[in-house]
Amino acid sequence: MPITINGQTYYKTLEACKLAGISKATFFRWLREGVIEDMAIKDRRGWRLFTMEDIERIKNEVVRFT
Repeated sequence: MPITINGQTYYKTLEACKLAGISKATFFRWLREGVIEDMAIKDRRGWRLFTMEDIERIKNEVVRFT
């Protein structure tokens, strides 16, 4: 379930991966390999928060790898 902070909608990792069409395992592998950059926004627990722009960047990588 997306959350809204100061009018901006954010998605958690699993939600962002589903929207981008990849698994969480693929996301974390791409982070380790440097395919994608880590998210700048994190919640108070340190969990990543994704904007739709972030998700679109991940989708662009999906297109490159298919």
